Amino acid sequence: MHPQTDFNFQRIAKAIDFLQREYRQQPSLEAVADHIGMSAFHFQRVFTEWAGISPKKFVQYLTLAHAKSMLKEKRATLFDAADAAGLSGTGRLHDLFVRIEGMTPGEYKNGGEALTLHYSFAESPFGKVLIASTAIGICNLSFADDETTALTELKKQFPHAQYRLLADLIQQNALHLFTRDWSRPEEVKLHLKGTPFQLKVWEALLKIPMGQLTTYGALAHRIAQPNASRAVGGAVGDNPVAFLIPCHRVIQSTGVFGHYHWSPLRKQVMIGWEAAQVAF
Repeated sequence: MHPQTDFNFQRIAKAIDFLQREYRQQPSLEAVADHIGMSAFHFQRVFTEWAGISPKKFVQYLTLAHAKSMLKEKRATLFDAADAAGLSGTGRLHDLFVRIEGMTPGEYKNGGEALTLHYSFAESPFGKVLIASTAIGICNLSFADDETTALTELKKQFPHAQYRLLADLIQQNALHLFTRDWSRPEEVKLHLKGTPFQLKVWEALLKIPMGQLTTYGALAHRIAQPNASRAVGGAVGDNPVAFLIPCHRVIQSTGVFGHYHWSPLRKQVMIGWEAAQVAF
């Protein structure tokens, strides 16, 4: 990816935060650009290249009214669309070729002993990421605003594993999902450390199509545990694979986007970006 990707994302996120706070005052393009230290011309170009739409149109996707309308309109077919056999859109394509394989009980209990983890840092539309893989698949993908902290957190999950700095083919195939380079999709396999309940929730998350939203309660119904909304919320929050398992597509029933492990602002940016991609 372009070396300016992470830098541009940070400025875009700052602009979106400003627009959300000042939206009722209808700030001009010049005012937003000045807030983030760019010329209006440069800001408009960078934002449109990143999102595909104007800044103000993007913010419309992040309003409470829009979120509520998405939940209401998509409730009946939210998961059915992702289960369809045909590839009628890029959002479904994502859902159909990302697969989960749970780690063995031994791997789960011993902190990754005997596992060799390859890891690397890469750029994404939403900032720098740390991605790690085993011989089977991706075991971690997290946003790395601070590389040292991100790597430390990864090693806490697998304290006994062997680590090697290497961007392997498994990682490269997974990172294609950020660029939407899906002309020749390879199945992306995830090799995850989780309880059976967590794995069930994460598999259900994969069936939320790109550009759509669901609630914790609806997700609980999906896994046939309608009274487990709180536990579902915990499993969503424990998702170790950002974006590939789209936990950012789960919001509160009121339409409020809510918390996100890698910052609520990043969650909002991801939701708006996906809405823009499927709208055009």
